Amino acid sequence: MANKHTQLFCDCFLSYVMKGGSFLLQSQTKKEREFIMKKNEFEYYERIKDWNFDEFEIKSEGLTNWDMFEILKSVTDENSRILDLGTGGGEKVIKYFPKVKEILATDFSKAMIETAKRNLEKSGRSDITFRIMDNLNMDVQKDYYDVVVARHTVTDPKQIYEALKKDGHLIVRGVDKYDCHELKRIFGRGQAFNDSVPISIRDYEAILDAGFKDVELVPIHERDYYKDKLTFLKFLLKVPIIDDFSETDGDVKDYYAKSLEEDKLDQYIEKNSYPKGIRLVRRYYGITARK
Repeated sequence: MANKHTQLFCDCFLSYVMKGGSFLLQSQTKKEREFIMKKNEFEYYERIKDWNFDEFEIKSEGLTNWDMFEILKSVTDENSRILDLGTGGGEKVIKYFPKVKEILATDFSKAMIETAKRNLEKSGRSDITFRIMDNLNMDVQKDYYDVVVARHTVTDPKQIYEALKKDGHLIVRGVDKYDCHELKRIFGRGQAFNDSVPISIRDYEAILDAGFKDVELVPIHERDYYKDKLTFLKFLLKVPIIDDFSETDGDVKDYYAKSLEEDKLDQYIEKNSYPKGIRLVRRYYGITARK
């Protein structure tokens, strides 16, 4: 007999087929929507497990005075315990997180955690542990962590609230609906392009509803530059920026771009070429809160 996760996947897949190849989840349960969104996130990170941002030689300019790592340093000391959600290959934790008593860094992808463990071996740090964990079914100690960090990942603020000590801090960084908005407008699609409510607002309200206090939401603006068309194209084919999917209701029409319309790409490049390279305006969001 199939287990409950297999049965849920079969039910969702049947719905996918019957509705013409799109996961139209508005009529499905919250659990089913979460399952599909987690599956998409898992498949995406399995796909890029050996990918290094350095290959794109991106030159970035920060336009907002909001730095997750500086905030993290300001609320921790050598005795702090940190939980990092959506750690990916662990490079950011190893390089930018302060040295503290304990860091547990987790990701839903086995391939990402394997990469993180290899990176940890090279680093010489002894305060970090990497392991696989589903953010929507967290299996960590309650009232244990001084800080929980969530970067570009799906979360359940209520479970995070339970994991934090009293007066513990939550720091979130995510991708906003209006990220690369001019590019999305030219292609007529993109990550969260048609969502009625930005994921930043959904996260903000969910954190408030979970019982957090001192909740602050900050828009983060950056400019990225790419040296040439080929590098820019390779980047867009690798990341889910102009893929046609929703961040809030799980409606996945085409999660991974296989090719791009060259006329639309050229139209964007013509309007956004500068001495520094092809410019892409990024829009993220940061949230800080306290238990």
